[in-house]
Amino acid sequence: MNIFKTLSLSTLVLAASLSFASAETFTKGTIKKLDTKAGKVTIIHEALIDLDMPAMTMVFRADEEIMAKLAEGNDVEFLADRVNGKLTVTALK
Repeated sequence: MNIFKTLSLSTLVLAASLSFASAETFTKGTIKKLDTKAGKVTIIHEALIDLDMPAMTMVFRADEEIMAKLAEGNDVEFLADRVNGKLTVTALK
């Protein structure tokens, strides 16, 4: 019976550590350019902590819903991730 308790506890600890590993950090940036037709946005951003990338200016993909909320010159806080190998804005704050 003790073996099952130990396994259950181990599973719980593993699940908790995985949830922390997938924590998402919002990044501050400024919209430099929008290409709505191509679904791309250029952002001058601070370091992307979750992607281990320094501050720089980069082009990201974004879906229509996110693109509709953006405007050149606006300051934003966003989440970015690799989606199908492409750097993509996945959420806005």
